[in-house]
Amino acid sequence: MTNITNREPTLRDVIDKLDNLSGRVDNLSDRMDTLSTRVDNLSDRVDTLSTRMDHLSADSEKFNDRFSNYQQATQWVVQLAFTLIASATITVIVSTVFRR
Repeated sequence: MTNITNREPTLRDVIDKLDNLSGRVDNLSDRMDTLSTRVDNLSDRVDTLSTRMDHLSADSEKFNDRFSNYQQATQWVVQLAFTLIASATITVIVSTVFRR
């Protein structure tokens, strides 16, 4: 004869499985809390980076304005130098021509 044992789960088996599932849920809950904390930290860091980018953008605009002013002033100095050289040259030529 074949000895087939059809073992039904006992109450102890069910309790053990429920305890195991409860432990897993608690572990998952702890992991979710950890993930939530990490997401909050990342959110804070992104906010900080956003603020820094805003400051960097404002500083970049200030630099661009200063550079533009410097470039314009340099052009004015060069134009003034050429004007002075041209007027001195004309003065020398005119004074030389009229002395004759």
